[in-house]
Amino acid sequence: MAHDHTHTHDDEDDHDHNHDDVALLEDGTTPAAATAKKGPQQTWRTYAPAFSSLVLLLIGIALDQFAKTTSFWSEPVRLIWYLAAYLPVGWPVLRRAWGRILAKDVFTEFFLMGVATVGAFGIREYPESVAVMLFYTIGELFQDAAVLRARRSIKALLDVRPDEVTVIRNGQPRTVQAATVAVGDVVQIKPGEKVGLDGTMRSATGSFDTAALTGESVPRTIQQGEVVLAGMINRQSLVEVDVTTPYQDSKLSRILKLVQQATGRKAQTQEFIARFAAIYTPAICGLAVLVTVVPYFFVADYQFQDWLYRGLVFLVIGCPCALVISIPLGYFGGIGAGSQQGILVKGSVFLDLMTQLKTVVMDKTGTLTKGVFKVQDVKAVGIDSTELARLTAALESKSTHPVATALIEYAGQIHADHGLAKSESNESGFESVSVDSVEEIPGHGLTGRVNGKVMLAGNAKLLTKFGVSFDEALTKIPYTIILTAIDGQFSGYFTIADELKPDAVEAVNRLKQDGIRTVMLSGDKSAVVEAVARQVGVDEWHGDLLPEDKVAQVERLKAELAGNPKAKLAFVGDGVNDAPVVALADVGIAMGGLGSDATIETADVIIQNDAPAKIATAIGIGRATRRIVWQNITLSLIVKGIVLILGAGGLATMWEAVFADVGVAMLAILNAVRVQNLTFK
Repeated sequence: MAHDHTHTHDDEDDHDHNHDDVALLEDGTTPAAATAKKGPQQTWRTYAPAFSSLVLLLIGIALDQFAKTTSFWSEPVRLIWYLAAYLPVGWPVLRRAWGRILAKDVFTEFFLMGVATVGAFGIREYPESVAVMLFYTIGELFQDAAVLRARRSIKALLDVRPDEVTVIRNGQPRTVQAATVAVGDVVQIKPGEKVGLDGTMRSATGSFDTAALTGESVPRTIQQGEVVLAGMINRQSLVEVDVTTPYQDSKLSRILKLVQQATGRKAQTQEFIARFAAIYTPAICGLAVLVTVVPYFFVADYQFQDWLYRGLVFLVIGCPCALVISIPLGYFGGIGAGSQQGILVKGSVFLDLMTQLKTVVMDKTGTLTKGVFKVQDVKAVGIDSTELARLTAALESKSTHPVATALIEYAGQIHADHGLAKSESNESGFESVSVDSVEEIPGHGLTGRVNGKVMLAGNAKLLTKFGVSFDEALTKIPYTIILTAIDGQFSGYFTIADELKPDAVEAVNRLKQDGIRTVMLSGDKSAVVEAVARQVGVDEWHGDLLPEDKVAQVERLKAELAGNPKAKLAFVGDGVNDAPVVALADVGIAMGGLGSDATIETADVIIQNDAPAKIATAIGIGRATRRIVWQNITLSLIVKGIVLILGAGGLATMWEAVFADVGVAMLAILNAVRVQNLTFK
């Protein structure tokens, strides 16, 4: 474990205070995670030492005021009383200080607190000694509560992954540990149950609540053969799923492992503070010695005990707790705030980088569009458009092409809108239509007899091949177009295109409002890319790109920013072919809902619900986190600087020192956790 002067307990019975690389989550590879999901808790035993110390301190102060002249309240009774008040809170700190000294890490806040309070006992300033250590401990408890609050936002992900599932074996359902289920097994999910493993739908259809996994509020209907992910909740009837991925390799498990390492990558601000503390802490110790000793040569009535007291006050004031606690905690809170929004940030360094973005490059398919073919427009000639859709869907039902699927879905929707009864004998979902003599001509389309008439459905080459005349202007439409003909006469066309995500336009607008340049790259046809680009309003677009072409474009865009080291570039994608450019970008952002595993693992930021508008949200969280962190740095340094001067001049006592150290630390912690209560779009 790193010891950048963060709070690290050396004994097994202490809970971990290292907020730079604290393990947030269990690794999720075994069912044992079920017993560890709750994580560290704060109970009455946590607060008992501080409470007992506080009671004894208050009684001691009262006795100092009202019984100081009595024989009872004299040495050594008074010393023993305050030792009893000191040890519950002081002993753990002294033990940690000694542990760090043995590890050759002397100048920690434990060392400063230990020297200052033991020294205060040496000059019989018992109440101040106990108070300093008590308030330091209260600050620690306060910090723990803040960390646990931030941690819950991230650990909540564990609750969407059950450890037990119902598997069908020998025709019978059996409840087993999810980690023991093999690929190819069939699991059964009852209504209201969570899916435990990734797989494909075995049942005909099912409705799933994906809010906990992706943030989508609308239930998702999943058909037979489609992907079902761990963490989804079955809303309706009993369904069966064919397992395709081992428990430890499910998309959710992989994301949890990535989040577990989230605080391992430190922001530049954190690294600066760690380096600063490594110099600052021994410097404070040296100055405290000078404050104690140097006046001997210049002050006529030098009293060692008075100047030693000033030196001890200087030590307490100089403790860098506020900095080394609140700054990692601020970033930790930012990561937690992102998790609440369905945004997983793999390290605090990327929260910082998000604030420096000047260019955001986006893939088209799966990022700004849904990656699903949909019928956008229908134009019928000499026939009702509903009838044309019915007949074309009947013909296309004999094909497995994605375009055919889009036409069938469109026809089925029209059918449902008209309240017509489905026919079980026809895949198009309409009343019986006679379809025969179907032939698929590769690269052209379909031909066949529909209700006794010869029908064509395909591209322009198909109609040209059969001598059907049509308006050549139709070939200029950028989207996929299906032309139809019945008995040699042109009968209309269907425009089919990838559908924009509902928030695609909003996503681009919000980025532009933040002064960020937007670029879209795609392997799709340039005409299609241009049409989508104009719809969403990106500043620049390029189509017909191979994966290596995308890399070249990103390298060009990064070169344009090279003159400004503070200007960074992000790439947002979801497909396997996006992994190289996601890795190349300063910040790689992956659409994590149904994105490829390679892209998710390569990315630095994962958007769980695939909503592009969350890009701007992530930038907002990064900016808010950075703003709060610098507020804490400024507050800590200004207050400490003022009180250090007062302490060296003898104008500040241990009580002011307590405020300068623990008080400022508590204020900084309060400010740090505020990021989780901010509202982000």
